[in-house]
Amino acid sequence: MFRSGARRNHDAGPAPEALRLVKVTKSYGTADSAVTALDGVTLGLGRGTFTAVMGPSGSGKSTLLQCAAGLDQPDSGIVQVDGTELTGGSEAKLTKFRRGRIGFVFQQYNLLETLTVAQNTVLPLKLAGRRVDRARVREVLTAVGLGDRLGHRPDQLSGGQRQRVAIARALVTDPRVIFADEPTGALDLRSARDVLRLLQQAVRVHGQTVVMVTHDPVAASYADSVLFLADGRLAGRLEAPTADAVAERLAHLGDDVTTEV
Repeated sequence: MFRSGARRNHDAGPAPEALRLVKVTKSYGTADSAVTALDGVTLGLGRGTFTAVMGPSGSGKSTLLQCAAGLDQPDSGIVQVDGTELTGGSEAKLTKFRRGRIGFVFQQYNLLETLTVAQNTVLPLKLAGRRVDRARVREVLTAVGLGDRLGHRPDQLSGGQRQRVAIARALVTDPRVIFADEPTGALDLRSARDVLRLLQQAVRVHGQTVVMVTHDPVAASYADSVLFLADGRLAGRLEAPTADAVAERLAHLGDDVTTEV
């Protein structure tokens, strides 16, 4: 459908929520073997916020991220990113939208080993047919601490540096929303902290919106708020989270399950 009511520029005045889900449902399998991954989830996330999504294995975290990012289609419900409805449009339009307004950071860095740091970073621009601003690319890579690594290849980088390339690749298109799926899962503590601070900077300095799936209460404490999932339904929200508060809430998930936050 791609009905858009969103601003096109960051400074064009008030805009709708960065992400809106309305009664989103997603199941896998058929008949008696069907598993409900999301059960009528409704939520809204404001622009310029950092939200962590947490829950036990099988709670629907990754499915929520995939549906919200347009990587998977829900069975029913509405998904809006930056005021544009993603559900119901053609795959070609959806792909174009993702390339222009959504950034992705995954646990696996998904870098092309034959390309340099700079070449990996500009790949989304080239795929979208957009002009590559070399000065902007250098600026982004310098911001993530890789200004002196532009010509290096992934096998010459540490895991933390590879994830920084992935973040630079997500940032270079100036996306409205960045979806991160366990971005620190393969990193040591120091590298994880650096990556989380970069995601914070994307929100606080550049006004972007970050939605991060994580299992780590410490990682979640870097977010502005935490959404909890249990059995495919929302199970609460925690503002200004601390690692201890997140861990405590996780221990009691399912006590207050809802469908809307």
